[in-house]
Amino acid sequence: MNRKQLALLLGLVVVLGGAGYWLYRQESRSWQQAALGAGSKVLPDLAINDIAHVRIRRETNELNLVKKDGLWRVRERGDYPANFNQISEWILKASELKAVQVEEVGPSQMGRLSLLPPGPGTNTATLVEFLDAQGKPLAGLLLGKTQARPVAAGAGMEGDGGFPVGRFVMSMQATGRVALISDTLSGFEPRPEQWIAKDFFKVERPRRVEVRFAEATNSWAIRRETESAPWQLVDAKPGEQLDSAKATSATSGLSWPSFLDVLPKDTPPGQVGLEHPVTVTVETFDQFTYTLHVSPQTNQSYYVTVSVHADLPQERTPGADEKPEDKERLDKEFKEKQQRLSDKLAQEKKLEGWIYQVSTWTLDALLKPRREMLTASGQPEGEKEPESTSAVNGGDADRWVSIPELE
Repeated sequence: MNRKQLALLLGLVVVLGGAGYWLYRQESRSWQQAALGAGSKVLPDLAINDIAHVRIRRETNELNLVKKDGLWRVRERGDYPANFNQISEWILKASELKAVQVEEVGPSQMGRLSLLPPGPGTNTATLVEFLDAQGKPLAGLLLGKTQARPVAAGAGMEGDGGFPVGRFVMSMQATGRVALISDTLSGFEPRPEQWIAKDFFKVERPRRVEVRFAEATNSWAIRRETESAPWQLVDAKPGEQLDSAKATSATSGLSWPSFLDVLPKDTPPGQVGLEHPVTVTVETFDQFTYTLHVSPQTNQSYYVTVSVHADLPQERTPGADEKPEDKERLDKEFKEKQQRLSDKLAQEKKLEGWIYQVSTWTLDALLKPRREMLTASGQPEGEKEPESTSAVNGGDADRWVSIPELE
């Protein structure tokens, strides 16, 4: 090897070494940047105390949770009160989200991670926007594809995925910088029924229950003299005998009812079958009266309106043999009870005017026709076997018929 060839070889080594060192530095810098991103907050500047509006968009659906008159409300449900605890929990969670991994992703790769802007197309994200009271955007977050843990061989599960353990997200303030978080954020969906407050009425200590159908012969009423006394059929006809188990089942469903969804107050009653409803009236030992109007069954649910009033005594009537030393204690207990009942009335009065969608299992036991509330031996002769469907779906729907024995 002559001197010229040696010099050429040494020059080549220097060039290759320099290129290798440059690549090493670039890779090292890239890993350092990734390390700086991991563990950092996804929305570091989110001012949670300024948030007054949360907007969620997915495909062509949109949901708006807005703070109005000091309360969070669901705009798509006629400003019905929203679940404050749920909203505050999600806002706090969004403010604390931390990246497990961060990558710089180009526009052409956003679809692969389902991080395209919401719209009618495919591979689009869910967009969550946080705004202040004036509608000024505070932050925005795109929720993309979930990340699943690989399924172990032989686990017996189909598909090439596994149990979701995280999600790809991207802040609207840092577009192109995709973060993988260790939370799927599965509850961030533009579904109004998932965000409304589900507080409902609760019948305590019922004394009398009356169910009036359009078909008079289906109607019935039961009552009891004390909480421990058995239920009795009001104006029982000769031979009629109330089934005590069915009476208990009919009233127990109202002790803690729930609802699925709510319709705006301006919904026409005829649109949901409430122009000729079944009327349920419940009186309690605490002087509460509940009136429910119930539609025919539709898709495993009923539409229901609720009204409540109460005649709460202002003064306690002392007992005949009440001792003076007991007066202070009894007066205090009476005052505390009346305050609780007054608060309960005020809360339940807020339910008036709305139309609620209630599952059939909540009311089916209550909406049985008269013949199905009787024992087998107590049914009138010649009466047909009860059908499987509730009497709320049958009978004369054109007019009410007065029931002399219940008036």
